[in-house]
Parts: sequence; C-alpha cells; structure tokens
Amino acid sequence: MTVSSSTASPLAPDWLQVPADLNALHQPMWAGSVVRNGAGALTVGGVDVHALKEQFGTPLFVMDEADFRSRARAFKDSFDAAFADICGGVDVYYAGKSFLCTAVVKWVEEEGLRLDTASGGELAVAARAGIPGERVALHGNNKSDAEIHRALDMKLGRIVVDSLDELVRVGAIAQARGEQAKVMLRLTPGVHAHTHEFIATAHEDQKFGLSMAADTTAEAGVSAAEEAVAAASAHPGIELLGLHCHIGSQIFEPDGFALAAEKLLRFLAAMQGKYSITMPELDLGGGYGIAYTPVDTPRPAAEIATAMAAVVRSTCAELGIDAPRISIEPGRAIVGSTTFTLYEVGTLKTVRVDAPSGARGDAGNNVTYPRRYVSVDGGMSDNARPVLYDADYSAVLASRTSGAAPQLSRVVGKHCESGDIVVRDVYLPGDVAAGDLLAVPGTGAYCWALSSNYNYLARPGVVAVRDGSARLIVRGETEEDLLNRDMGA
Repeated sequence: MTVSSSTASPLAPDWLQVPADLNALHQPMWAGSVVRNGAGALTVGGVDVHALKEQFGTPLFVMDEADFRSRARAFKDSFDAAFADICGGVDVYYAGKSFLCTAVVKWVEEEGLRLDTASGGELAVAARAGIPGERVALHGNNKSDAEIHRALDMKLGRIVVDSLDELVRVGAIAQARGEQAKVMLRLTPGVHAHTHEFIATAHEDQKFGLSMAADTTAEAGVSAAEEAVAAASAHPGIELLGLHCHIGSQIFEPDGFALAAEKLLRFLAAMQGKYSITMPELDLGGGYGIAYTPVDTPRPAAEIATAMAAVVRSTCAELGIDAPRISIEPGRAIVGSTTFTLYEVGTLKTVRVDAPSGARGDAGNNVTYPRRYVSVDGGMSDNARPVLYDADYSAVLASRTSGAAPQLSRVVGKHCESGDIVVRDVYLPGDVAAGDLLAVPGTGAYCWALSSNYNYLARPGVVAVRDGSARLIVRGETEEDLLNRDMGA
C-alpha cells in the first residue's frame, strides 16, 4: 500500500513542522538584511541571489557584513554594560576557528573585539590583517615549537596552555629567548554541557585542558590544574595571567556557563591564597548557540551577559575577592547567522520509504511514504557538519516564490557518499526543479572553515554584501589551484 504525498509526513522528525508559508523566512536563522524582493527572490544587503549567482557562481557563501558587525558590537556592548561595575567591562575575543580571513580580522578590530586563534595558520592571517599582537590569543592542545616562537615574535597577549607538558615547553622556549610568555591555563571544570559529545569540551575524558579533579595518585593529592598553577607561578619564563575554560559549543541553556564560572572563581581564589599570587584575568570561553532550524532558541547577547555577570558578582562577593578581568570567546554566535550558502539544484528523485514503526495499512500491507531527494552542486565538501555532528539545517527556495504544496525533502550533495547530506529533513515546494536556487542559512561558522576538496571539488568563495554591493573576501578555488599542488610523476 502506498500513501500519496501530503503536507505532514510521518517520515519527518518530531520537531519539524510543516511551515504555514513556504515562502516566509524564519528570521532568527537569517542575517538582518535577508528578505524577498518583489519578484520573490532572496536579497541580502540589497543584492538578489540571481545577481550573486551570475557574478560569482555556486556554491557560494554569502555573508551580510553589516550583520556581522552588528552582532560583534552587540556582544561587546552588552558584556561591557553588564560587567561595568564588576571589572570595568569585558574583553571579547572573536573565535577565529569559526571563520577567518583578513577582512573579518579587520572588522573584528574595528568593532572593538580581540581575536582568538588556534594555529600558526590562523596567526598568519592575523599578522597579514595587521591586528596588534597584544589583541590576539593562541589556543591549541599541541602547539608546535614554531607556533610558540611565532606567538612570542608577535608579542601575543596570551597563550592558552592546555597541559603540563605544554606549560614546560612554552616556559622553556620563552626563557631561552630571554622573555616571559603571557599564559592562561585552560582548565576542565567537569561541567557537562547539553550538546553533541564531539563539541562538549569541559568533561574529563577528552584532549583539552587541565583537570580540576584531585589526583589521588599524586603525592599531595593535588589536581593537574593546581600543579600547573604552582609550576607557572614559579617559572621565570611564564607570566601567569589567569585561568580559562570552554565548556562546549552550540549551547542554549545558561546553567553550564554559570556553574563553570563559579567553579573557576572558587579555584582562582583558593590558588591566589595558597600560593600568594594574583591572577588578574578569567576567560569564560564561548559556545553560545544559534538558530539552525525554527525550533532552536538562541539567547540575545544581553541576556547571556546579564546572567553571567550575576554569577560573577555574587561569587566574588561571597569569596571576598576582587573580580578578575573577564573575557569571552563568541565565534559561532557572531558569524553563524550572518551567512547562507547558495546552491543550484540539479537532479531530483523521489523514493518510497517504509512507514515508521512498521505501520500497516487496512489490507495488512506495508505502508510507504515519499521522500524527495534534491541534489545540489555542493555538499559535504562545503558543509561537513551534518556528517560530523548529525547537525540539522534548514533550506528555502531562494530564486523565486512558489504556491506549490510542501513536500518533505532531503537536500544532498554531489559527492560519492551516501552520508553526503546537507539538510536531512526540510519541507520545500513540490515544484522545485533543476536550475532553481536554494539557500541554506546559518552556514557562517564551521562550514567554510571545515571545507575540503573531496572528489576534487574546488572550495567555494565567500562574498561579503553590504549597501547594495558584493565583493569577494575569499576567492573560490579553481581546478588550476588544485592541480598546482600535484607534483606529477
């Protein structure tokens, strides 16, 4: 028995509702300037997708520059206001790993933010953009000697140390140069954030950070975190600035952030008293979620800031300590929703899928339902997050409006992998056809940054749009770019 396509498919996940209007945009998923024009096409910054397709081709990452700047300012202004009476404001470090290029570094600096990097390559982008080294941080659990030297050459404001081994290496290199490295110690506070296990970073069983749990096998029973504080505060090559933590990514609930802040403040107070030192800085990381689908509920920057400030204020008062200078590291929450990926539709096919839970029709036959596969000209090479993290995305018909009935669809790429899924489940108009343009919102973070050349596809370009004009900020690759690295037989 077969059941014809309907507006509500039993194959859809429980959270996915049939949109009342397939042409409407759920605004939390999009940059502020994205609207439909009179002809029904999406526009961003006053430029419509047909013009973008004609000038730059597809796939294409399309970023709203004004929206990026607005979100960056919102974090800086909101946290400065919330923490003004506590520590005079907050240092906001844009997490470059989410998306980085020289244009973005310049925007970050112009909007009053600092820059967080995680490799020598990201430091190279920072250096080319000309941001002062004291406004840059370096992360990473396995920094090379070359990266440590580069950080010292650039006079970085902080090197975030992940382990006792690394602390010894950083200190030794700085001492041999006759310098002191400005160091923060990354701790794992044991806070389990509600997120995918691969992007939860504050639990004990993972590669990042120094454990705050007491080591009962150690002679004095101290934690790795305390051992690092003692070693760093005594090392002639280290200037210990303070502590750092990061509990994970794509987190909506504030409880984890509050608990981590309280645990680190208590630890900081205890270490300052025990070792007669002052650690003037505390970095509470980032990980604030964005809306990838209509059911995601991101919190405004001001709401996050107010909640975190309340915890820091009350905990410092209880402990009787002066509040350290607070810093945070939003990346995804700034850049994620500024960008959508523009694709062109190619082949389409519809398959019949067994009903969930083995439901049967009146005649006792298996019931099947249609699922349409919509193939686009990109895929897992420009968005690896669905295959890496089971990440959910949404999509809309971007080149026109449609009055057709909604049809449950799966947007897939052109790679030789069955897992090459861009959007697992979405309702799209039933008349979507080859040549139409689709837009997938929320692709500003960790999409271009994780892109690859799988199947020898060239990585897409990134366009910044503002005030009616578009310009490339990252050129798309060509086949010649790919072949230039092939050294021949």
